[in-house]
Amino acid sequence: MLLLLLRTLLVCAIPGALAQLGEELDFDLADFDLGISPRRVPRQVKTLLSKEIKPHITELAIKTTIISRYAFTAVHCAMLNRHSAASEGVFHFQIPAGAYVSNFTMIIGGRVYQSEVRPKGKRVKQDNGKPKHKESGDASSEPEVEVFKMAVSIPGRNRAVFLLTYEELLQRRLGRYEHVTSLKPLQLVSRLSLDVTIADHSLIQDLQVLPLRNGKTPARPELPITTAIRHEKNAWRITFSPNIVQQAKISTSGLLGDFVIRYDVQRDLGIGDIQVLNGHFVHYFAPKDLPVVPKNVVFVIDTSASMLGTKIRQTKDALLTILKDLRPGDSFNFISFSSRIKVWQPSRLVPVTPLNIRDAKKFVYMLVPTGGTNIDGAIQTGSSLLRDFLSGPDAGPNSVSLVIFLTDGRPTVGQTLSTAILGNTRSAVQDKFCIFTIGIGNDVDYRLLERMALENCGMMRRINEEADASAMLKGFYDEIGTPLLSDIRINYTDDSVQYVTQRLFTNYFNGSEIVIAGKLTNQSAESLHVQVTASNNDRSIILETDVPLRRRQIETEKHVREATAAMASGAKAPGSAQGLGVALGSIAEDFVERLWGFLSVKEGLRSRLRSQTSKEREDHIHQATNLSLTYHFLTPLTNLVVEKPELLADGTMAPAPGETVSAANELPRDMEDGDSETSNGKPGSQTSSPSNSAGKVERRPAKKSITVSKTSADGDPHFVVEFPLSKLTVCFNINGEPGHVLRLVSDHKFSGVTVNGKLIGAPAPPGSHKQQRTYFSSIIIVVDRPRRAYIEVTPKKVILDGRDRMVLPCHSTAAVDSGVLSVSIVGKSNVTVTVGGNVSFVILLHQYKNPAPYQRDHLGFYIGNSKGLSRNTHGLLGQFLYEDVGLAQLPAGGEVKPSQVLKVKGRSVPVVQKSRRIYSGTQSVDCWFARNNAAKLIDGLYEDYLAPHMFDTGDGPHNA
Repeated sequence: MLLLLLRTLLVCAIPGALAQLGEELDFDLADFDLGISPRRVPRQVKTLLSKEIKPHITELAIKTTIISRYAFTAVHCAMLNRHSAASEGVFHFQIPAGAYVSNFTMIIGGRVYQSEVRPKGKRVKQDNGKPKHKESGDASSEPEVEVFKMAVSIPGRNRAVFLLTYEELLQRRLGRYEHVTSLKPLQLVSRLSLDVTIADHSLIQDLQVLPLRNGKTPARPELPITTAIRHEKNAWRITFSPNIVQQAKISTSGLLGDFVIRYDVQRDLGIGDIQVLNGHFVHYFAPKDLPVVPKNVVFVIDTSASMLGTKIRQTKDALLTILKDLRPGDSFNFISFSSRIKVWQPSRLVPVTPLNIRDAKKFVYMLVPTGGTNIDGAIQTGSSLLRDFLSGPDAGPNSVSLVIFLTDGRPTVGQTLSTAILGNTRSAVQDKFCIFTIGIGNDVDYRLLERMALENCGMMRRINEEADASAMLKGFYDEIGTPLLSDIRINYTDDSVQYVTQRLFTNYFNGSEIVIAGKLTNQSAESLHVQVTASNNDRSIILETDVPLRRRQIETEKHVREATAAMASGAKAPGSAQGLGVALGSIAEDFVERLWGFLSVKEGLRSRLRSQTSKEREDHIHQATNLSLTYHFLTPLTNLVVEKPELLADGTMAPAPGETVSAANELPRDMEDGDSETSNGKPGSQTSSPSNSAGKVERRPAKKSITVSKTSADGDPHFVVEFPLSKLTVCFNINGEPGHVLRLVSDHKFSGVTVNGKLIGAPAPPGSHKQQRTYFSSIIIVVDRPRRAYIEVTPKKVILDGRDRMVLPCHSTAAVDSGVLSVSIVGKSNVTVTVGGNVSFVILLHQYKNPAPYQRDHLGFYIGNSKGLSRNTHGLLGQFLYEDVGLAQLPAGGEVKPSQVLKVKGRSVPVVQKSRRIYSGTQSVDCWFARNNAAKLIDGLYEDYLAPHMFDTGDGPHNA
């Protein structure tokens, strides 16, 4: 994704001044590129810089775009090795615990090293069987590991650039969303900048920037120095860019702290906010102004010997505060556990009264840490207590029941096997209440606590050893202390949605939010019916409405355009990082789909932990792994692998193998002229520009032509198949849905080639008989021999992942050979992809300069050379490559006129004559047209050719 920035980055990668350096650098502030006058740099800062022996961070630029609470963050870090000898540079960045890394790239010595997300457990080997010189990023999405770290040797007098992106869905807690950016580079940085853009469909309110969170208590709350807040319409932009002197005033060690932004959005009463974009939807549900539901809560508190000191003191402080917040109508009890288990009020929960609160405070005051940790016994006791209460006469019919369990250790007394503890807990809970778990410190089995909470409709919260446990405990209780709804069920029109994330929720707490996402299967429908049912104390609630899909699509598209415009406006990031916004904008355009993928992976991981059988577990792992790979997410099921540069004995970089450049291919002349839908200029016109991408790229006039057949999928999409032997041409339409991925060519088992195309929707033009039209928004070509590689083509860019990963713009002419795949681009006209010399595909670029509402930039797909594909090739186009057809006439009978049929694989297909325009409208072709989504012409049904995702290489129907 961020390789869109390569042009800017590589120009800055090795400045001319560095290239001319010949001897060891003496200390000179100019080397550090501070951006301020050396005379303004205090002696203390100069001393710190002069003592630096590791590579210096010349630039750290962080840019975040938050669209409807889904945050995309791009980090650009540039390091300079001032010395003549190679030196190890360590890039590390702390990411939020719930975020997923989605891209990592290194640029060292002008060479690009692109990361790859792979399933865990598979070794990476070269063709000769030896392990590649690759290394997994030291990163994990497990809750206790939040630091992404990569160490690499930087050649002498050279630079390294690190590009990291990650994504997260902001969680609403206590009525606020909180976005946190870690600013802890561990050294003073020449140019540091943070730029956060927040845009939302709903009105943003109560936005505040907190003082830097770094353990220091400011004399008075104030904005971090240099912070600027601007907003226009409903987009807010927050920037923070302290120079090196201002950083030193905060911390000379580079530990500036966490930059925290809090805000909320305005909510209307009712069903919530639903947004629709490119075949996906997201539903935000956070009702307000509801009566509070009474709760029945049992506090189970660890008082083992390890809680001695600060932990027990802070725990007591939090519990005493929580006792003040219990409401009349609530019922409660306390259990303390170590080697022994003590119950404050045996055999019952008591109501909230002044006397009971006073006695409970005495019990809390008297807690004394001692002995071991009997987790199983404590959970059994608390569950039995709550279960008995719920079966008695004092429990309200719709009250919310929960156990709050706190520990700082692992089980050491009684049952110590995690699987047995979890099984005992499920048996004790019996789906009658929820368990919320809290772990304090480093010696906690967080996996046990997480599974215990997930399997029993609760949440787990981690409190670090050095954190203020009292405040965090009170904060966690505040999140779950005000239940408003229980037994929430959210339903959508059955035949209009699929792959919807979690729709059943046990409880909804005040200040939180429920988020559901899914795919739309019937976008031609005018509306989507939504129904929410829930219980509130002693009454049932039913909310329902019909959501107008087309209007929501238009509104969401407008919302995204405003967000990307706001992100691009204002002050640019310094230096070579100024293009970060462009890269974020390109991926943010599909934020609803990516949010759906994010939630689906999270749900798959939770389901994996809740699985009761090995088959269930494997199914959830398979699903979550596939989604992680599709969206390039680093999750607990995947590894991030990146090749590192090899250095020679003298500290310089070894040359990359096989640095050859292929000549560009251009289309026949009749395909270059007259694409009326192209943005500007002649589609085939050659434009020269400086090299702006890494890898083996050359921009020069084309050298040779290739022959392209009429076999194609272009336009709406209209399919054309040429049968040379019978000299017949057949055509058909596919009326798919936006978001569908169509298998065009499937030959994975034999030649290793797969081609898939993704559909995008557009309104029909005025007067059309159709409700909507669909076009190809992207084409993926995947190759698995001799090694895996792929090319993704969109109307704006080409992503090539071969030896290196690179992104090429479609507006310029270029040619690249990756060894497995080669690609040539004729700017603003077409892209030719060649596989192994005997398979080629041509993709036409249809771009609109001033598009009408019913026009979308799209692609046309043509098969150039199919000799390298096997006779077993399948797919909507591939199945016809080695077939032939015959034409027969059915005789007239009675009032029935004679009609034509095609004979295909023993099937008779009714056809009529039509004329089709191909090659961007420059040629017309007469063809026999098969109706009804090519029924009987293609093997099986149209639905058989739908792929679950763009990189799917599964065989088509009837493929051997």
